[in-house]
Amino acid sequence: MSWKKLGLVKAPARANTWQHSHAYTPTPIRLNDEIFRIFVSFLDKKKVGRVGFVDVSAQDPTTILNISETPSLDIGEPGAFDDNGVTPVSVVRDGDDLRLYYIGWQLCEQVRYMLFVGLAASTDNGETFSRIQKVPILERSQDEMIVRTAANVMCDQDLWRMWYIAGSETILVNGKVTPTYSMKYAESKNGIDWPSEGKLIMSPQGSDEYGFGRPYVLNNDAGFEMWYSIRSHTRGYHIGYATSSNGIDWARKDDIATLEASTDGWDSEMIAFGGICDSPDHRFIFYNGNGFGRDGFGVAEWISD
Repeated sequence: MSWKKLGLVKAPARANTWQHSHAYTPTPIRLNDEIFRIFVSFLDKKKVGRVGFVDVSAQDPTTILNISETPSLDIGEPGAFDDNGVTPVSVVRDGDDLRLYYIGWQLCEQVRYMLFVGLAASTDNGETFSRIQKVPILERSQDEMIVRTAANVMCDQDLWRMWYIAGSETILVNGKVTPTYSMKYAESKNGIDWPSEGKLIMSPQGSDEYGFGRPYVLNNDAGFEMWYSIRSHTRGYHIGYATSSNGIDWARKDDIATLEASTDGWDSEMIAFGGICDSPDHRFIFYNGNGFGRDGFGVAEWISD
């Protein structure tokens, strides 16, 4: 089994607008058999992100059908945890509504930024979202002080389950103070109220790895599968893969992730932030390449041998 790259889905930049550049952290959902809606963070010229969407064909997901004209979710008010940007990381159906779990960006002095998870809801398939609350649903805590971020959320019968990234320490990467972080797991009865600390499920390995990007978890008859981004000194961002029988105890199998950087072009330097979406007959992963989505996002199809 492997991923077959289909190419770049280039969301056109609209100069000097809220969509000045990038289409960051593609977060997909299938609207129907014809359309995938991919939520992304478009950046303005100050690199402040707002959530919008790109609709693509479910038959040919390199074909763009529509791009949002206005933000589905704008930045928070001054002083809020999300006043310098919002980034989608997980979208979940809740009856007829959608829940959007997103990262709020806040700039700081001693560290470059802090990242915490917020929650918004939509009654119109993500055309617009309204915040559930102004403060994060994952607020800072004793052992998760700088980042509690990049949450992937699943409603598993009556239990809400979350896999997310957390940490309290920083290191220097290319002369910049950068958080270092591990992967955690948490549970909730309502998807809104979460514990102050999660269970550690994955830590960076060796001296080269120093963090992870947004995990994406699937639950099927064989158990749980996770595709996630690994952040390392020598390879930058690249995709890892792990399996689990219960969603808590994971076996890393990164050698079969099989979505590698290209030799040249838009995804030759990094591959990250994969989000998976199924149609009746196909499975696709939408992901960012070089420059954290500078050129938009790409897509690959899962091929069974």
